Amino acid sequence: MSKQFDVLVIGGGPGGYIAAIRAAQLGFSVACCESNAYADAKGEPRLGGTCLNVGCIPSKALLHTSHVFGEAGHGFAAQGISVGTPTIDVATMLARKNAIVNQLTSGVKGLFKKNKVTLLNGHGAFVAQSESGWQIKVGEEVVKAKQVIVATGSKARHLPGVTVDGKLISDNVGALDFDVVPKKLAIIGAGVIGLELGSVWRRLGADVTLLEALPEFLSVADVDVAKEAAKVFAKQGLNIELGVNIGEVTASKKGVSIAYVDKAGKAQTLAADRLVVSVGRIPNTDGLNAEAVGLKLDERGRIDVDGHCRTSLPGVWAVGDVVSGPMLAHKAMDEAVMVAELMAGQAGHCNFDTIPWVIYTSPEIAWVGKTEQQLKADGVAYKVGKIPFAANGRALGMGEPTGFVKMLADAQSDRILGVHIIGASASELISEAVVAMEFSAASEDLARICHAHPTLSEVMHEAALACDKRSLHF
Repeated sequence: MSKQFDVLVIGGGPGGYIAAIRAAQLGFSVACCESNAYADAKGEPRLGGTCLNVGCIPSKALLHTSHVFGEAGHGFAAQGISVGTPTIDVATMLARKNAIVNQLTSGVKGLFKKNKVTLLNGHGAFVAQSESGWQIKVGEEVVKAKQVIVATGSKARHLPGVTVDGKLISDNVGALDFDVVPKKLAIIGAGVIGLELGSVWRRLGADVTLLEALPEFLSVADVDVAKEAAKVFAKQGLNIELGVNIGEVTASKKGVSIAYVDKAGKAQTLAADRLVVSVGRIPNTDGLNAEAVGLKLDERGRIDVDGHCRTSLPGVWAVGDVVSGPMLAHKAMDEAVMVAELMAGQAGHCNFDTIPWVIYTSPEIAWVGKTEQQLKADGVAYKVGKIPFAANGRALGMGEPTGFVKMLADAQSDRILGVHIIGASASELISEAVVAMEFSAASEDLARICHAHPTLSEVMHEAALACDKRSLHF
């Protein structure tokens, strides 16, 4: 007899495992199926998806190690600390990264046991609709579920004609496991992933060049942030070429050769020891058997959903990278909780206007809400409060004076429309802006809140004050 569940979650990444846990907390009998894309030592599927295994978590571990290495080589001397010339043991760095990944992925399994979520080993695919819900093939067996949540995530997009072997030519997965620091590293794509991976290996000693097809740098970010970031990254030694057209990519025993046409229309060739292809991600909808059951996909292969993540099929939901919107783990988690609560008849909610973005470079970049160029395009009257970290005592004491906080507020109502940060701990500071915007706060509200002194958060306070042209320390 087939196994039967109230809810079956397809995929064990951030969206999937959170959906399974929250649904179980709400009293549903829940199973989550995951294939062996990232198998553990026992050959069992490792939960956490791309994020925990080959994305967010391992990249941040390497970013931290490389940041410490960079500080030892360049930052300590200014504080009177002499350590000589630091060296990096890449194997130890990777072992530390892998230990963190193993700890977190095994922790998710522990959460499944705690919440009585059944883990099914195998790839999930739709078979047919039944009177009581859906039949889903998981591995070699068919299970039944009243409701299904698709959370199959995304995979790296590759370039036609460029073979990713994980060694000479890698995507984000291989770039997390280089066994040595390459002398020359080429990266196709100067987006979030390209910048983070480029920062890791640049700090450790690689000569890094990023080739970006778009004519503008970080066009998704606020224009002031993008300009500041371009200036800072160039000073750090990241060579970023914009408006390029990639041609033939050739791998040999000597390395990789990338032919391209630069923004001036001139043919160029870049020789490198390693190449990372970082040109975005595509949803994992292959193998779902979507067409056979009428699950509607859009032109990009994403599952078509409404504002509450309902698909075109009754009792079938989809969350995370497999649907529209930013491919961010925390967005997937929020959607997952919303769906589980809606299934339970509760008022599940996800505010897509207050999803924060973070780029974990040095300095960090983070933002929430509208950019200045978006407000201009929409014809919205706004005011700006912008304060540099160089005016902040804590930032100076930390040796982190680079960057600023920029706040955008409605010219009439004073409601905060967007906050953009480039600077130390931007990933943490942005949360204050998210909370404020979630409660429809005005810049005046943040300006009237007492912030501890001396802290980096005072720059957020001053930016709020600056919206009313009354900053106190700048």
